[in-house]
Amino acid sequence: MKKFAVFAGFIVVASLLGWAVWKSMDDPSYVRTIPSPLIGKPAPAFDLPSLLDEGQRVSSEQFRGKAWLLNVWGSWCPECWREQPYLVELAGSEDILLVGLNWRDEKVDALAMLRRAGNPFDVIAYDYDSEAAIDWGVYGAPETFVIDKQGIVRYKHVGGITPAVWAGELGQKYRYYAAED
Repeated sequence: MKKFAVFAGFIVVASLLGWAVWKSMDDPSYVRTIPSPLIGKPAPAFDLPSLLDEGQRVSSEQFRGKAWLLNVWGSWCPECWREQPYLVELAGSEDILLVGLNWRDEKVDALAMLRRAGNPFDVIAYDYDSEAAIDWGVYGAPETFVIDKQGIVRYKHVGGITPAVWAGELGQKYRYYAAED
């Protein structure tokens, strides 16, 4: 009887986990935001090497006075591969400043992903050692932040960007903060 109770408990937990995974993948309106202590606060500063040009640096100071999106990604992340084609499409069709934060990735693998899937980013900071990711509270990829023209973090989206996600709160927040004076 004790073995049956353990097995039944396992089935219940596995069923709940399976439902949560199914819900998050099947329903685009499923809430994919996680509260962040950064919302309403200045964006954490960073100054990292550029993924694309070892002689260059990417700094949060470059974006002062502009609204921008920070997209955390890595070639090791299956969801990042799924979102990449839409990010390429989005970058070609919308006036957005899209900053990539390549996180915990081997440089050769990240560059291969960009060659294969396209590069939607205006610039890409290379954060192999999580120097910036820790300050931003990143715990998984992809994650995307909306930063306003005053350098304040206004929104955080966890998960891939899809047409439904962009048409929803993420795109609305970015457009609002990009348009404000």
